[in-house]
Amino acid sequence: MKCLNDNKQFKQSLELFDKYKKNNLKSFSSLLITQALKACTHLKDYQTGLNIHHLISSRINNDSYILASLINFYIKCGNMKDAQVLFESSTKRSLSMYATMMKGYLKTNQANESLNLFNQIKNPDDVIIILLFNTCAQLETNEALNLVKKVSKEIPKTYYSNPRLLTSLLDALIKCDDMKYAQVLFSKSSKKTVSMYGAMMNGFNLENNPSKTLNLFNEMKRNGIEPSFITYTCVIQALSQIGDYSFSQSIIKQIPQSIFVDNQIHNALINMWGKTGHVDKAEEIFKKISQVDQIGYSAMINSYGLNGMGIQAIKLYYQIPLELINESIQICVLNACSHSGLVDEACLIFKNISIKTERIYTTMIDCFSRASFFNEAQQLIDEYEHSHSPSLPMYMALLSGARNRNNIHLSQNVYDRMKKLFLSTTNSLVSAAVLLANVYGSLGDIDKAKDIRIQLHQSNTKKKIGLTWTHVNGQLYQFRAHDQSHPRSDEIYAEIKKMSQELIEHGHQYDSSWITRSLNETETVESVLCGHSERLAIAWNFVANPNVSQIQLTKNLRVCGDCHRATKLIAAIRQCEIIVRDANRIHHFYTNGQCSCNDYF
Repeated sequence: MKCLNDNKQFKQSLELFDKYKKNNLKSFSSLLITQALKACTHLKDYQTGLNIHHLISSRINNDSYILASLINFYIKCGNMKDAQVLFESSTKRSLSMYATMMKGYLKTNQANESLNLFNQIKNPDDVIIILLFNTCAQLETNEALNLVKKVSKEIPKTYYSNPRLLTSLLDALIKCDDMKYAQVLFSKSSKKTVSMYGAMMNGFNLENNPSKTLNLFNEMKRNGIEPSFITYTCVIQALSQIGDYSFSQSIIKQIPQSIFVDNQIHNALINMWGKTGHVDKAEEIFKKISQVDQIGYSAMINSYGLNGMGIQAIKLYYQIPLELINESIQICVLNACSHSGLVDEACLIFKNISIKTERIYTTMIDCFSRASFFNEAQQLIDEYEHSHSPSLPMYMALLSGARNRNNIHLSQNVYDRMKKLFLSTTNSLVSAAVLLANVYGSLGDIDKAKDIRIQLHQSNTKKKIGLTWTHVNGQLYQFRAHDQSHPRSDEIYAEIKKMSQELIEHGHQYDSSWITRSLNETETVESVLCGHSERLAIAWNFVANPNVSQIQLTKNLRVCGDCHRATKLIAAIRQCEIIVRDANRIHHFYTNGQCSCNDYF
């Protein structure tokens, strides 16, 4: 039976068991029974497993091996309740029984129960320690982080030779938000395995540091470590964050064709190509999938939405089998409608959603707010709050829409209400305060905008710094506003000046409403707006490659209105397509001076 189970011939294993159980069952060894239960577990043959349980009920409490197998059987068959009853009825609990129960609790997202079990164990082995780290990774709390650090210092040094334990430790540190300590442990490790690389690469992706993910990928290749399915997935996710088409292409070519047969890889590629602004490549992958899953549909619809192709997103949505439509797909299609101004279509989809979650309400409110349907947005907020607590993202969506239309009355009212409702979430109100200051600044009330910013400074809250990334000649560059850290900074600013002269000659007038602070003596409206991070990134592309025909940028904040108008004109003057992915969407600035968003952003 063991031989059959080892070869995954579970049905034949049970047939052999049935053939001989007619004889004296009492003579069956623990090994034989555990092998029979193992076959039932893999086949999910609940009835046969239940029959075996009844047949051997008198032997259970005296045999920890059989008990552990039975507990595992019930857990794998989705019966956590009976597994708990068996475990609690046992007078002699082995480490394998504790391990099985901890796995069950983790599988059913009951990390606190798993932690309670760990606290009962006096001398845990490396398997239990791995499960503890997995437990803490699921908890993601400061208390869990402290426990991970404490236990990792107390365990025998020999445990550190176990690559599975090290991977679990790194994963726990990352999930509990201590990437710095994870990096220290990883760098100290003399034998880095592919799973450890995978954990670290995932961590860098989680903290939006794709360059470090790709650095680890290159390090693996230098060290002769064969990447795994997981590490390749991390690489594709990193490329999605960077959003540069030519760079993504150069890396994807390094991935073996054998990896591209998996749906998870397909879905990651659809997401990546969509975020690089090449929806045609995403569609190409999508059409190759024989059986599209929910993630695949979400990724394709999101790709359409990001690139302003709302009609295509809606068309695909209505082609999805009803049983596959979930919250993620619904949010993606509503978001696609929002970014394309398709309010009526969004309303129809929203109306037909039977279970409207907080995120679905928020997306619909965003759609109304972007289209300046503020009364409808407020009505939805009121409807939601009849039976739920107020939601900060809903108010942020409404405030953002009010800012787009420079509606100072609504902006102030929404912000005042947010301060009352969400007083304890000070950091979350920073973005709201910045939006309000922007409205006052846009309307010329610089003093009021300045007062809000002073209050933010006094409260020690930090505004998010605007950053733009661009790949030039195979290297990733990062710029911030008025950045002078680049070694060829003088050339970049000379190019900025040249571009500015060209813009003015073609009728561009710098819009001071996008400056929300007082200018100092050495500044002008032109110099402040020309110093925005995306302008510097564009200038660097032209300095490095004067005849470039396509430029790609990724920005962590929304592009400002003046930069948007200027970039349309630069693309036309220089006859260079410019693709900008900002915090909200992807802008395709064409050589005819138009943008794919149709100025709806």
